[in-house]
Amino acid sequence: MPGEVKLTRKLVLARAKASDLESVKKLNCWGCNLTDISIFSEMPNIEVLTLSANKISSLEHISSCQNLTELYLRRNDIQNLSELCHLKHLARLRVLWLAENPCCDADPTKYRLTILRNLTGLHKLDNEVVTEEELAQALEDGEEIGTPPGPPSAESTNGMTEADSENDPLNFSMMETKESGATPRKRSHALEAVLLLLKDLNSEELKIVQGATEHKLRSRSRHKEKSLLVQT
Repeated sequence: MPGEVKLTRKLVLARAKASDLESVKKLNCWGCNLTDISIFSEMPNIEVLTLSANKISSLEHISSCQNLTELYLRRNDIQNLSELCHLKHLARLRVLWLAENPCCDADPTKYRLTILRNLTGLHKLDNEVVTEEELAQALEDGEEIGTPPGPPSAESTNGMTEADSENDPLNFSMMETKESGATPRKRSHALEAVLLLLKDLNSEELKIVQGATEHKLRSRSRHKEKSLLVQT
């Protein structure tokens, strides 16, 4: 298409001073007017990726970069936060810079909480350290972004065999919810979604969920105590 600027294998190897795509761990393509970054579907080992000041509108091909830890996308053409669905399974992603994209123009607080709800492993977002309080608030106020359709991977069961998966208490809880015969409610759907997501989290991410859950329980307990005091 006219106006497209494609990141090619030749350009990647020249910038990274590498002989093959698989050996590239860091790449800086700042300010290259790039629109097509499909080459990243062939670069699973890249860890640090600088793509700021380009014209990128889709993050689809970055989903293949399973070892990615830092991603810099400032000043691109990301129109909607739904593009983050392509980053949700990047378990090692710790740093994301997305500021100055069209998707950031709305409520800045909502923008940040939505990102943190969906990318729970981030340590730094837009050059600001992520706090535990933000992560807890993100679970309540951030918007959930659906994951893109695709075949289930081996990682989705965290290495479980089929028999292990059948005996997994998370699976049992989900089956129990479905077979209870209760009238479907929004809350039961939310619980089912949470249980499903837990299966894909690593140890560090599970600790974050545990902390956020404990924070929520303490908050509700204090609210209940205040209500009882008012009644008496």
